[in-house]
Amino acid sequence: MRSRVCFAFPGEGLGAEKASRLPVLEPVLTYQIILPEEVSPAVMLPRLRELEEEEPQLHIVWDETLREIQVQVMGEVQIEVLSELIRQRYGVQVAFGAGRIVYKETIAGTVEGVGHFEPLRHYAEVHLLLEPGEPGSGLVFETDCSEDVLDRNWQRLIMQHFQEREHLGVLTGSPITDMRITLLTGRAHLKHTEGGDFRQATYRAIRQGLMEAKKKGDCRLLEPWYGFRLEVPQDMVGHAMADIQRMSGTFDTPTGDGEYMVLNGTAPVSEMRDYAMDVNAYTHGRGHLSCVFAGYQPCHNADEVIENMAYDPESDLENTPDSVFCAHGAGYPVKWYKVPEFMHLDYAWDGMRE
Repeated sequence: MRSRVCFAFPGEGLGAEKASRLPVLEPVLTYQIILPEEVSPAVMLPRLRELEEEEPQLHIVWDETLREIQVQVMGEVQIEVLSELIRQRYGVQVAFGAGRIVYKETIAGTVEGVGHFEPLRHYAEVHLLLEPGEPGSGLVFETDCSEDVLDRNWQRLIMQHFQEREHLGVLTGSPITDMRITLLTGRAHLKHTEGGDFRQATYRAIRQGLMEAKKKGDCRLLEPWYGFRLEVPQDMVGHAMADIQRMSGTFDTPTGDGEYMVLNGTAPVSEMRDYAMDVNAYTHGRGHLSCVFAGYQPCHNADEVIENMAYDPESDLENTPDSVFCAHGAGYPVKWYKVPEFMHLDYAWDGMRE
């Protein structure tokens, strides 16, 4: 029996209503929230969570590694509004760090991930199939596991664990997207399995599968792109076209009325985020740039971004790809690449048996 769970998203159609192609409010920039010395992050974080519930365009993140609060927004205008809102609501004057791009990760090939969690008097093993999804499809979760193999209650629990947290990729530690994750098989123990055991096994199976995909060269870094409309005086269209090409953007054939020319196209947010000021400068205030979110596409400078972020997935203990097995009455860790040698169930997907 195959069942399916997927996340709802802004703009999704219900029933016969067609879905909007893209979410209207997709945060593309991350800013560190810098608190005054006398204000504790532990006190401020719950207050910011309240604002997050009220304002759907805000996304508050606690970065455990950096021990800092971050906010993901559409642009700098929202930062100014948020700063004033925090001052009025809580009497706290915050500052913000430099904006960073909100990257995401996906995969380009299918892989089976395995997670095993067996410290003393605990037991769970999970096998998941990770498949690339359509661009913009988000995360889709399914189960294709017989209830004769794994009881329905355990399967429902695993499906819940799929959705209860943001799963991170292994290239930069950015959230994963555009993937289908299917429960293939699993095992529980009649006496020792508890609900939290499958949580640990599920999280580890996703990460172990991503590490297997990375080993094969199948992990991909995605970045947000803008769709833009650029209007400039006719004698400056060459300058504009050269700028867009330099930004790794694309555009349609320019159109115009003889005095002004219009360029419509797409470009990475990382390259175009400050371009409106350049347009204003070289056109002496006569040009106009408007941008809308155009979805996530493969990162145009992925190698550079990955190198600069220097993320080590094996050192991220909150999102470990390793498993825990038990021998002689004690649990012991097993590195992700050794898990296939220790796992208790065989691979369920033929592609991993080759």
